[in-house]
Amino acid sequence: MTPTIATVDPTFRDDDLAYLEAHGTPSLPTPLASGYVDNEHARIWYATFGDGPPVVLLHGGLGNSNNWGYQVPALVEAGYTAIVIDSRGQGRSTRDDRPYSYPLMASDTRAVMDALGVARAAFVGWSDGADIALVLSHDTPDRSAGVFFFACNVDATGTRPFQPSAVIDRIYEHHVAEHEALSPNAKGAAAGGLSDFEAMRDDLGVMQADQPGYGPEQLGQVTVPVWSVLGEHDEFIERGHAEYIARTIPGARFVLLPEVSHFAPLQRPATFNRTVLRFLAELG
Repeated sequence: MTPTIATVDPTFRDDDLAYLEAHGTPSLPTPLASGYVDNEHARIWYATFGDGPPVVLLHGGLGNSNNWGYQVPALVEAGYTAIVIDSRGQGRSTRDDRPYSYPLMASDTRAVMDALGVARAAFVGWSDGADIALVLSHDTPDRSAGVFFFACNVDATGTRPFQPSAVIDRIYEHHVAEHEALSPNAKGAAAGGLSDFEAMRDDLGVMQADQPGYGPEQLGQVTVPVWSVLGEHDEFIERGHAEYIARTIPGARFVLLPEVSHFAPLQRPATFNRTVLRFLAELG
């Protein structure tokens, strides 16, 4: 049986993601509310859990909200409302033909918040989700209580050369299977003979290559609390870049998670959750 984080042994480890490969992620709890919001020619799926200060969880590229199966129960148990959103074209959400962009997905996030009557929330962003949260917070700081910015870059200098690995293969195959199970477009073929997943992957790659393109000026304009968090063995993001983000955003902090990689929320969920809850506690 897959453990839920509320009861998971704090020594639970899945550093090589072999457990994920065999069992998947824990199922999300029964939501208090779920549904779709129409925004900018897309239907954006969301779900909410718990009762308390709102925390929006934004998943990484290629994934979906099920990736937060270890985090949602911990947040609810700690007295927060957890709000998960499937980014456009991923999970249960649709997209139109426009290129992906972080400002567009920040607009989707605000639309969900508006539909739920959430004026302001804290954000936990993982990879692409971190940039979505940061762009939203830069452009509309009144909507953001703070950003837990995990495992992402803000310009092209922050990425490491790609190195294949068994861990990356396992998470990739998991994403493919989840897309097939959840996406309303999964069975359709894209241009050039690509599957819908492959087209989504490639289109996201174009966005990721040069967005959000924030330099010191844009980072210096971020006024909300930010923790720039990185796994010690992150496969994609340079540690120096994560430290630079923390140095450049006023009042931000760099946090290194030991012995984990880009996939820390799945590898060491108890450690990851303790760090998130520390961040939220400091927001007050």
